[in-house]
Amino acid sequence: MKWETVIGLEVHTQLATKSKIFSGSSTAFGAAPNTQASAVDIALPGVLPVLNKGAVECAIKFGLAIGANLNRINVFDRKNYFYPDLPKGYQISQLAKPIVEGGALKIVVDGAEKSVNLTRAHMEEDAGKSLHEDFHGMTGIDLNRAGTPLLEIVSEPEMRSSAEAVAYARALHTLVTWIGICDGNMQEGSFRVDANVSVRPVGQKEFGTRREIKNLNSFKFLQQAIDYEVRWQIETLEDGGRIEQATVLFDPDTGETRMMRSKEDAHDYRYFPDPDLLPVKLDEPWIEAVRAALPELPAAMQARFQNDYGVSVYDATVLTGSRALADYFEAAAQACGQGKLAANWVMGELSAALNKAELDIAQSPVSATQLGTLIARIQDGTLSGKLAKQVFEGLWEGAGEVDAIIEARGLKQMSDSGELEKIVDEVLAANPKSVEEFRAGKEKAFNALVGQVMKASRGKANPAQVNELLKSKLQ
Repeated sequence: MKWETVIGLEVHTQLATKSKIFSGSSTAFGAAPNTQASAVDIALPGVLPVLNKGAVECAIKFGLAIGANLNRINVFDRKNYFYPDLPKGYQISQLAKPIVEGGALKIVVDGAEKSVNLTRAHMEEDAGKSLHEDFHGMTGIDLNRAGTPLLEIVSEPEMRSSAEAVAYARALHTLVTWIGICDGNMQEGSFRVDANVSVRPVGQKEFGTRREIKNLNSFKFLQQAIDYEVRWQIETLEDGGRIEQATVLFDPDTGETRMMRSKEDAHDYRYFPDPDLLPVKLDEPWIEAVRAALPELPAAMQARFQNDYGVSVYDATVLTGSRALADYFEAAAQACGQGKLAANWVMGELSAALNKAELDIAQSPVSATQLGTLIARIQDGTLSGKLAKQVFEGLWEGAGEVDAIIEARGLKQMSDSGELEKIVDEVLAANPKSVEEFRAGKEKAFNALVGQVMKASRGKANPAQVNELLKSKLQ
């Protein structure tokens, strides 16, 4: 039997506000445990929540960015459940009338574009954190995170592979950081993914029973967890077993998922409108002011990059992986006037060097203008591709500007036709066997001669000129 995978993602995005969603407590990461939990955050008797306007604006930004419907009246509800790190015994969230409904996000997988529809995005508060590793036989509770504003973003179950799920999560991560509503720090828990995974026989319309993999904090773990869960579900069904709806955790050390608890449905949480919070009303002037402040969005920039710089769909998607990367590429492309070549260098040589040094694009020792100048020197014939890599190394080491490095290291490409012709003649005279083989129809012999010329010129010969000269002399 052939099986189809069905995946929907719920992403908890921590909103980039300085204070919590219903109190003035700081949201700064890394404070000593329980130093940023106010009376409101832990719901001491007599306290009342006050909504953070900045959190609402973040949600509006997101809704506009994905082309969603913004509910002009949206309501906060109480979601009742007991966790040791949820001091109120309920979480303030949104159910019946969330702030954002609908919208879509474009992804690219294996060069093919796909649109993933979103169900909703709702505002809610985060719970605290249970700490197990520092205590023997006990659990520590840190309530600093309690009340931190979240936007929970829920997709439709339209993804059919772990690759699509990762592409969607990456696109979402790019978008929320791009529009400035989240810092995207997955290690600190600012962007956490829950994956709802089920399988069904190919052709069946009804969904299979889903299991929810909780709190995945890296794209690598997301892919591994889904792949394992899909294999496990198929093997279970093919062995005659049945899947029970459940919440599971992924163990990166074993690469396996394990059951945490049976999965609750909405009615288990006994939702009801929060009596302490009025409905939130969004008026048109507020929405339009937020819209006016939005930057050019990744999808629009991808289309522009393809049109203005001649890059592929894949390249445009990679180059808009972050605003900093997109700005760097555009500055380099404008500096050299060669969009495709700039894309190749940014995604190739520069990315490799940054990865090796574990640096972000914003920390690059080579500026966009310097890279653009380097590419311009390839284009005007001053440098060959090979020599350009040596100049790039000089830029990376801080040895000066492009032209100064070329001059100081004697890296200028040989373009004196007389000097080059002399080298070609010497190579032909020294390699009669290769000349004979080429004239006998062996193409590899020609490449061998080109290599000998490049070697004799210490890599400074212009490859195009070498090809032309050799062909004219071998006719």
